[in-house]
Amino acid sequence: MKNLQVDIDQHSGFCFGVVYAIEMAEEILDQEGYLYCLGDIVHNDEEVKRLTQKGLKIIDHGDLYGLKDEKVLIRAHGEPPSTYQLAIQNNLTLIDASCPVVLKLQNRIKNSFDKEEPIYIYGKHGHAEVIGLLGQTNNEAVVFQDINELDLPSLPKNLTLYSQTTKSTDKFYEINQTLRENGISVNTNDTICRQVSNRDKELREFVSRFDKVIFVSGTKSSNGKVLFNVCKERNSNTYFVSNPNELEEAWFNFGDRVGICGATSTPMWLMEQVRERILTF
Repeated sequence: MKNLQVDIDQHSGFCFGVVYAIEMAEEILDQEGYLYCLGDIVHNDEEVKRLTQKGLKIIDHGDLYGLKDEKVLIRAHGEPPSTYQLAIQNNLTLIDASCPVVLKLQNRIKNSFDKEEPIYIYGKHGHAEVIGLLGQTNNEAVVFQDINELDLPSLPKNLTLYSQTTKSTDKFYEINQTLRENGISVNTNDTICRQVSNRDKELREFVSRFDKVIFVSGTKSSNGKVLFNVCKERNSNTYFVSNPNELEEAWFNFGDRVGICGATSTPMWLMEQVRERILTF
């Protein structure tokens, strides 16, 4: 035994939007035994596996066209208006677990679109939340992941800037500043969820206290990739795992202080399983 001291970051784990969606899903699963969910309910394979074993059926938008007279969960990322229109046509009951922060952002973007403002969204191309945001603009808004994607001289002299809720606040304000320095008048809308954006500062402080850090996340989680890099920058002895089976005993030395943390899509029960496995080394 290596006499390892292992602590879990109590600030890690599901954000409130994910907790809300999973609680809604479990309540219906307990009552009815099955429930359709449009896309992975959370970007964590282990949590999805747990819920599918309880009866959750993951479907995509293609499946939705052929589905009628059923209940379908809308996950925290939100959906574009076209999904709601299809639900009416197919007599689907939508269990809407869209995160309140995302819904507020969708409404603000829709209002800007109705005013015919040029809308630019700082976000990840193809991300479920971003697809829902684009839908509020009839897919006319411009989405960019990096300021370098934009041809600054050709941009409108007045534009409205939004952000995906899980992006970095620092990066968002850097983009805002760059636009202004290029003579562009920016109507800036800070729509970033602070519960998510504050995680990077909390994690920097957390990982600095340990010899080794285990970051637990699903490989599909964009939030997980960002936060893992935050941890790795502060503590180079940070390792990424998706489940306890990926742990390697060789990572640890006798008496190491080990910290476990994760993404906003990482369940606490999974981090606890990782802790139990480490304690067997």
